[in-house]
Amino acid sequence: MPESILVIDDDKDLCRILANFLEKKQFHTKAVESGEEGLKLLEEGKFDLVLCDYRLPDLTGLEMLKKIKRLDPKMPVIIITGYSDVRTAVETFKFGASDYVTKPLYPDELLITIKETISKTKSKNEQVERHEKGKSDKNNEQTDIPYIVGPSPQSISVQKHIELIAPSNMSVIVEGDTGTGKEFVAQAIHRLSPRAHAPFVAIDCGSLPKELAGSELFGHVKGAFTGAIGDKLGSFEVANGGTIFLDEIGNLTYENQVKLLRVIQERKIKKIGDHHDIDIDVRIIVATNEDLINSYKEGRFREDLYHRLNEFKISLVPIRERKDDIMAFANFFLSKANASLKKNIEGFSDTVVELFLNYHWYGNLRELSNVVKRAALLTNGQYIGADSLPNEITNPAEDSYSCEQNLLKSVSGNAERQVILSTLEQVNFNKSKAAEILNIDRKTLYNKLKLYNIQREKKKSILVSY
Repeated sequence: MPESILVIDDDKDLCRILANFLEKKQFHTKAVESGEEGLKLLEEGKFDLVLCDYRLPDLTGLEMLKKIKRLDPKMPVIIITGYSDVRTAVETFKFGASDYVTKPLYPDELLITIKETISKTKSKNEQVERHEKGKSDKNNEQTDIPYIVGPSPQSISVQKHIELIAPSNMSVIVEGDTGTGKEFVAQAIHRLSPRAHAPFVAIDCGSLPKELAGSELFGHVKGAFTGAIGDKLGSFEVANGGTIFLDEIGNLTYENQVKLLRVIQERKIKKIGDHHDIDIDVRIIVATNEDLINSYKEGRFREDLYHRLNEFKISLVPIRERKDDIMAFANFFLSKANASLKKNIEGFSDTVVELFLNYHWYGNLRELSNVVKRAALLTNGQYIGADSLPNEITNPAEDSYSCEQNLLKSVSGNAERQVILSTLEQVNFNKSKAAEILNIDRKTLYNKLKLYNIQREKKKSILVSY
């Protein structure tokens, strides 16, 4: 049966063109021009994938993503964005986006991205179904995602840590910016472990709606809550005997942090609505792009859970800080693009190599992969040239990110301190919002707060005596 795709974009002509193109490729397609229309269709019908523009007239791509995941946590969502918004688009991966494509849209690139996303989603769903039916297919449960080791000292160090920790049952925290390959590291640990024959289950905690997270992780019994029409296996049961990977662990609610702590301590889970414990044997790997130490100091993450998880930590450095790796990964992504596009491009021109080495790579490996795939699509010769790259890479001075990012760099010393302080006061010291406005990541903001000794003043209690 043909897959069904929902297109959400406020460009009427683009909606029509996309719908016609996807229908010709044997997809059932519906297209709407606002977020609310799209959500209404998702409530009424069943779709296999959502293709959603990041900038809609009524909702942002991030708001749409959160609402879609509340309706269906497993729904794959591809974000459509302009290249100047790539950094923002990459941030949506924290909340469950499957991939992104940049405008102008190229049919072959879009089709490949859609097919790959649907295939990955089906593979994950089939694994859960096999376990629910009590079946075991060891070959299909193993991951086939390739993993390469870059030549930089940082990559070599990470690989040594992977090989060191893999044979053990220790819990691991993998930290690094969005797009640095945290899940690839978790997959590598699993493949080199004695659990390699058993399931590897990846859960994006950022995409789990708060009200459904407990059910997705630990399962539920029939009648446990409205809508629980049957028993459900949780991810921990599916991963029993193998490895569970919890991405964006900092997004777990306090209640589910407590449950996770119990799982680690007692190696037991309890389904929602059930009174019986279930013994499990699961190796836990978690990932985060924020500083969990600051998170528990601020009361957003349990300190005891952090220490339980932090039996071993692997830190991933952004690709821009390990330039020796850039072309190694670019060539790897080119080989994948050649295979999917049925091309035989041999490499990159010297100009492209220089541009790649000097570009900031805001989206890290994920952005590099998408740039190489699109460049391969546009290349007819043996080598990828600069004319196949986005303008933001070939003309970095015109990069809109640079203008925004220089908000802080344009001021210094006391002036920079005042900008940060004013922004924090504007958002009532919500550091996530402040970092977003200043266009820096949370870790950079925390470093600035420490550098300038910026602290929120505690309100003094007033004692009145009569």
